[in-house]
Amino acid sequence: MSAQQSSPWQTYRRLLRFARPYVGLLLLALLGALLEAAAGSGFLALMKPITNGLVTPENLKPWMPLAIIGLFVIRGVAGYVTDISMGRSARSIARDLRIKVLDKYLRMPGQRFDSEPVPSMLVRLGSDCDQVAQAAVDAMKVVVQQSLQVIGALIVMLVYSWQVTLTILVLAPPLAWVMDKVAKRYRRISHRIQESSGQLLQAADQTLSSHQEVKVYGAQHAELSRYSALANNNLRLAMKVESTRAVSSATVQLMGAVGLAALLFIAGREAVAGRLTAGDFVGLMTSMIAIIPALKQLTNVQNMTQRGVASAERLFSVLDAPDEVDTGTRPLDRAQGLIEFRGVTARYPGQVRPALSDISFIARPGTVTAIVGRSGSGKSSLIKLIPRFYEPEAGQILVDGHPVQDYPLADLRRQIALVGQQVMLFDGTVAANVAFGEMQEVPEPALVQAVEGANAMEFVRELPEGLQAQVGAKGGRLSGGQRQRLAIARAMLKDAPILILDEATAALDNESERLVQNALQKLMPDRTTLVIAHRLSTIEHADQVLVLDQGRLVEQGTHVELLARDGLYAHLHRMQFREGDGE
Repeated sequence: MSAQQSSPWQTYRRLLRFARPYVGLLLLALLGALLEAAAGSGFLALMKPITNGLVTPENLKPWMPLAIIGLFVIRGVAGYVTDISMGRSARSIARDLRIKVLDKYLRMPGQRFDSEPVPSMLVRLGSDCDQVAQAAVDAMKVVVQQSLQVIGALIVMLVYSWQVTLTILVLAPPLAWVMDKVAKRYRRISHRIQESSGQLLQAADQTLSSHQEVKVYGAQHAELSRYSALANNNLRLAMKVESTRAVSSATVQLMGAVGLAALLFIAGREAVAGRLTAGDFVGLMTSMIAIIPALKQLTNVQNMTQRGVASAERLFSVLDAPDEVDTGTRPLDRAQGLIEFRGVTARYPGQVRPALSDISFIARPGTVTAIVGRSGSGKSSLIKLIPRFYEPEAGQILVDGHPVQDYPLADLRRQIALVGQQVMLFDGTVAANVAFGEMQEVPEPALVQAVEGANAMEFVRELPEGLQAQVGAKGGRLSGGQRQRLAIARAMLKDAPILILDEATAALDNESERLVQNALQKLMPDRTTLVIAHRLSTIEHADQVLVLDQGRLVEQGTHVELLARDGLYAHLHRMQFREGDGE
């Protein structure tokens, strides 16, 4: 059953499965809670002999004050054990969920990353996991502790006077009705709060990531207004929660006050009739007073529980989503690199027009295939199909004569090295970014050779710690050309038989482009290379050029053949040649 179809109780039950590894800690916490409740009840039970002792001093025993101290010591130690055990369990469940959800995202098909923005994913990995931990364990701690306190106090009251206690319990049904209404309202609002938090994070991420454009185009006020509107909506939803909590808390306290007033009236009459001693009366009063804050906390825990259940539903919607299709069984140690497209059509979800339509070509080992076309013609869509980031709607893609679906995904992707226009470096050292993923155990001589081959050693040597220098988040401490050369070094170290270059030099200055092109010339031999080319002058020596237009393969041939054909490629070449002349 999916998270969307589950009832709150089913969601909560599923959530509790994540607590199974921590049953030992939870049992220890339960033992602590029982001791804590027993000590509290013991203190309430002492009220009768202490009060009677004050009325008749000879009945006041020396051990009574010591008993009070001892009970509160036991209660404090037991409460500490409960808090630590529950806290460790809750934080461990949050950690487990974060790891599980991130692992799931990494196994999802590319369409998921088109439909859900990364900031929304971060909300699920962040606050949603925390809310779930609170629902699974923190809320349980409050429920167990306060319920045991209430039960203990009720037992003491029943011992003192079961008639008075049963009379007070007529307030239980209306109290249960209030708590049920509060739970439903909390759950309804909690979904909207988490969605609002995701929108807030996404808006902030877009604004801060594009701060230069925001400043240059004077969009500070517009972006701030947009963010303020989202923040105000988030505040409005949060205030609904606070309002619900405050009203429910006040209602519970009012009902407690009514119960206390009823207790005073009924117990007073019982005392006048001689059926209650002064100690019984004080014991009943003290127990009732102890119950009221416990009930208040039980009402407030609804907020925590319902937000956690709402967050759990959001997380389970991720965990229940399908993985990338990975049913291939044909092992692939090292491919020759023969790539063939046979009538491939691909479409993004929700799009009417295909991104690619009936594409057929062959890229042979040791050759360079250039892919050119106007913006939006389908160049990037084509190369994303080879490592199966997306699946074609029709047709076949073959590697070494077999459909790519026949190979396990890990084996297929092990044959491919990718250098894109936007290089993603991770916060770490130069060495860790080059020897990335499955290459992290490579010997240092191979790493150095790859860095030198990519013309990157000249700037790496100048860094204070060389290969162990930190590159910063997203490689922010390096220039675009330096990041690009490290990406080429990474591809060189992988030594894969298929190389994909996605406009690898498009955003570089002339000097950086020269260094990168030189590094690419060392990387490309003896591989099947597919190049998305922005500058047509860089692909004049390609073995074949594929010209795409609106998702269709409209021309195919060498640079010279296509110029002689005087079609779209020749038109694009003349356009760039004129631009170059103008410069």
